[in-house]
Amino acid sequence: MTGSRTATGPTAAPQGEQDRTWSIGELAAENDTTLRTIRFYEDSGLLTPERVGTRRVYHPRDRVRLQLILRGKRLGFSLGEIATIVDMYDAEPGEAGQLDYLLDQIGRRRAELEQRRADIAQTLAELDAVERRCRADLRRLRSGRRPAERRAQPTEKKPTTR
Repeated sequence: MTGSRTATGPTAAPQGEQDRTWSIGELAAENDTTLRTIRFYEDSGLLTPERVGTRRVYHPRDRVRLQLILRGKRLGFSLGEIATIVDMYDAEPGEAGQLDYLLDQIGRRRAELEQRRADIAQTLAELDAVERRCRADLRRLRSGRRPAERRAQPTEKKPTTR
C-alpha cells in the first residue's frame, strides 16, 4: 500500500472537488461510520490521510477509498480482499491481471452469497414447517385435545377371528 496520491483514475475527485478536504468527523458522519472504524482502516494501511500537526486531513482519494472499503465490507469481502481491490483503483487502468483478479473475486463472492441464499431459503422452509406444527398443536391444546391424540386417532376395532 502506498501513500501516494493520484490525480487520475477511478479515485480521482469529480471536477470541483480536487481541492476539497474532510476531517475525520466529517467523513464518519457522511459515511455513517465511527471515528474508530476510520482509524482502524488507517492502522490497517487502507487509508492514508495527510497529517497537519495532530489533525488528519482527508483528500478526495481518501474519501473514495473509504466508500470502497465500506462497500466491500457490506458485500462480505475480507480486509485483505478489500485492500487488493482498493489498491487496484490506484494503479494505472487497463491492467488485465487486476481486472481478472477482481472478476474472480466477484465470482467467488457471488457463489458464496447464492449458497447463503439457498441455505436461508431452506432454513425458512424448515421454520415454516415447525411453526405450522406448533400452531396445530396449540389449536388442539386449546380445543381440549392433546397433541398426541392426533397421532393416535381412534379406529374401529374389527372383530378378530380365530
